[in-house]
Amino acid sequence: MSEERFLVTGAAGYVGSNLVRLLSNRGIKVRAMVRPGGQKLEENLPGVEVVEADISDPQSLAPILEDITGVYHIAALFRQQKFPDKVFREVNTNGVQNMLEASIEAGVQRFVHCSTVGVLGHVSEPPANEETPYNPGDIYQQTKMEGELIALKYFKEGKIGGNIIRPGMVYGPGDTRNLKLFRMIANRTFFYVGKGQATVHFVDVRDLARSFVLAMEKTNVNGEIFIIAGETPLPLRDLANIIAKKCNVAAPWLKLPVKPMQLAGDLCEFICAPFGIEPPLYRRRVDFFTKDRHFNTSKAFNMLGFKAAQPLHAEVNDIIKSYRNEKYF
Repeated sequence: MSEERFLVTGAAGYVGSNLVRLLSNRGIKVRAMVRPGGQKLEENLPGVEVVEADISDPQSLAPILEDITGVYHIAALFRQQKFPDKVFREVNTNGVQNMLEASIEAGVQRFVHCSTVGVLGHVSEPPANEETPYNPGDIYQQTKMEGELIALKYFKEGKIGGNIIRPGMVYGPGDTRNLKLFRMIANRTFFYVGKGQATVHFVDVRDLARSFVLAMEKTNVNGEIFIIAGETPLPLRDLANIIAKKCNVAAPWLKLPVKPMQLAGDLCEFICAPFGIEPPLYRRRVDFFTKDRHFNTSKAFNMLGFKAAQPLHAEVNDIIKSYRNEKYF
């Protein structure tokens, strides 16, 4: 059993909980940080201590960083219409600096920060890599970019060792964010907006968790950004066909025009935003069908030794099995 102890922020979220599970399975002691009044860790895992703190409240951070070797900073505020811009900045920008300052004060040796490929926004000439210019398209992407730049500055100045992980499109067993896609295909109600030709590039959450550990363990690698995605980018139509085949249903065929759906998304957001209501349709959900997401992951392979553990069809098998176990469809 390792005597080192690592802090995972956002430990109750989908990515954070998978990282906590991986570390626990490897016999590594974990302090799992959750937000007061927020999500709770669903599992009781050996070697895992659950603590409450708020990254936007610097005073709450010192106690949870005692005797910590390294920090995996996963916590973030994802897109939610009910929160004003300042809340995104408090969490995704200021929260990163708060965690870094508190970690340095506590003598933490290393810090791995979870960013997102969303900081690149729309990429006109895919595949994108770590040198692709920033191009955030909304407040979530903007504040994640700001947080990434803060972490990068601390690393480059030698204030603390660490690296930045930019996950691609995350999926995996038990994932609820992409459940609708799988369920609609399984129930034969899925439709395309456009022709289904936009490229998607997912990463299995279990592989993503491994990439964080690699970025932590490679102590000779510092101040680097790594895009983490699976081995197979492919058109959405091809992915939908794979899912349909594994669900033993006919491949989706219905295609709706793009422009009317984009306008509908804009209208829903315009009407709902003043009332803090989550719109039934977002423009970005329409963009899922129209924007290419394709990433070059060679840097992560060359410098971290990262590669996907399974081919895409095996990942899809595991996801469908998990959904059926939960009786989602």
